[in-house]
Amino acid sequence: MDINDVTRRIIRCAIEVHRNLGPCLLEPSYDKAMCIEFDDAKIEYQHQVRLPARYKGRPIGDYRLDFIVENAVVVELKSVDRLHPVMDAQMLTYLRVAEKRVGLLINFNSRLVTEGIKRFVL
Repeated sequence: MDINDVTRRIIRCAIEVHRNLGPCLLEPSYDKAMCIEFDDAKIEYQHQVRLPARYKGRPIGDYRLDFIVENAVVVELKSVDRLHPVMDAQMLTYLRVAEKRVGLLINFNSRLVTEGIKRFVL
């Protein structure tokens, strides 16, 4: 499947979740709703993916990614007043660690969820 098709399908799921739940809930509510939408849309995903964090080649813990969709797109969910530059840096780190080229940062605390979506490409 084309990466643009994958991101379009993810965004459609986010729009449906936002249409039903609206803004201002906590992230876990959107997280669970996205799982339901992915299941209903028959979109393959991994949820709460743990990847090793290393320092000087030694393990120091784990990164936890919200989703890897269709083994191609990292998806991070937020419910914040506004996206901060540190969230961009987090996404870029996740893309590097997961060895993926495309990521979507989705902020559900927006009037329209499409206003809260940021796409990253390495």
